[in-house]
Amino acid sequence: MILKENITFEEVCGKTFKIRVVEASEYGQAALTHYLHNYQDKESEFYRKEAIQHVKRALEYKYPMVDITSTAAETALQLMLFDFKDDVPFPSPESPKFKFIDLFAGIGGFRIAMQNLGGKCVFSSEWDEQAKKTYKTNFGEVPFGDITKEETKSFIPDNFDILCAGFPCQAFSIAGKRGGFEDTRGTLFFDVADIINRKRPKAVFLENVKGLINHDRGKTLRTILNVLREDLGYYVPDPQIINAKDFGVPQNRERVFIVGFRRDLGINSFEYPKPLSIKLSFSDIKEKEQVSVKYYLSETYLNTLINHKNRHASKGNGFGFEIIQDSGVANALVCGGMGRERNLVVDDRLKDFKPVTRIKGEVNRKGIRRMTPREWARLQGFPDKFIIPVSDASAYKQFGNSVAIPAIQETAKIILKTIGID
Repeated sequence: MILKENITFEEVCGKTFKIRVVEASEYGQAALTHYLHNYQDKESEFYRKEAIQHVKRALEYKYPMVDITSTAAETALQLMLFDFKDDVPFPSPESPKFKFIDLFAGIGGFRIAMQNLGGKCVFSSEWDEQAKKTYKTNFGEVPFGDITKEETKSFIPDNFDILCAGFPCQAFSIAGKRGGFEDTRGTLFFDVADIINRKRPKAVFLENVKGLINHDRGKTLRTILNVLREDLGYYVPDPQIINAKDFGVPQNRERVFIVGFRRDLGINSFEYPKPLSIKLSFSDIKEKEQVSVKYYLSETYLNTLINHKNRHASKGNGFGFEIIQDSGVANALVCGGMGRERNLVVDDRLKDFKPVTRIKGEVNRKGIRRMTPREWARLQGFPDKFIIPVSDASAYKQFGNSVAIPAIQETAKIILKTIGID
């Protein structure tokens, strides 16, 4: 078959094709975008076959009366390379210094940090559809999905330098056992360990909540370290609790960082980064212009929060809303519970105090409002050119689940130096 006209990237990844055609594989768009980003490198071979099949399905939709061969689809794919433009806010570096993979990628906090240091992402995975939408908008790449599936793992290329993962914390069934590799089966850490075991990257960089230290009375962390050190053969210094506020963002966010190095590299020491001299307050990232009335609390809701906090205070419990002063530092961003209410601010610039239709009652006269998604982005170190293509509810969830980019980047600098990449 000779195509009369080329098929475009927009047609293959567009809404019409996605909605009207039931794809034979869930990996189509991920494989295609990964192929296009890596077509000049050997990593492209891991995505080529599925990318061709995805283009073939698009051609079958565009030319329903034509018998589309794999050869024709491959030709169309190669022609697409000339039209593909990496015109996204955060393209891969043209001459990368190292390569990494981005597991549990979220919206790409790890990726921005590593790209800032000259790294190229050769594989990404994330299961949440809204997060994948944000990731694609900013990096031009659709992450693969469920990393627990063997087919998903089959797309991971060889010979990358660093594995990055902000994996969820889960308890292991280790009662009466040694707490090794096999005892982590059924958890997401097992899949991280499985990939490390198969691919043997030079370094691993893991991030988790502070609670991992004492999770399941410390058994979870001990098992993780035992697997990395004994079963996988990596040098792993003691984990470190890193606070985002020490690295240039006004957020009191403590997270556990775990780094490891393949033992054959001969590395036997590592020092986590020392706090920077940069100290910011909320006023440094506060919206410069008046924000929408929708972020202001109603008088009724504000009174509800005050009464709720007073009830808990009478019981000796300090739980409740908090107001962050312009000169202060935000609490850790979290996406559940009262995550937004623990980071309220006073902003008296609102001129319109008419009733708000989405909530009962008038806007409070004290000018108390929630932080905006853009302010949450800044608190995590995301540049203002980072596009937020989702609803506010999804954005709060995504930034609350993300990593503090400056803290990741400062740690990654030392990792790279340790493995001889400057």
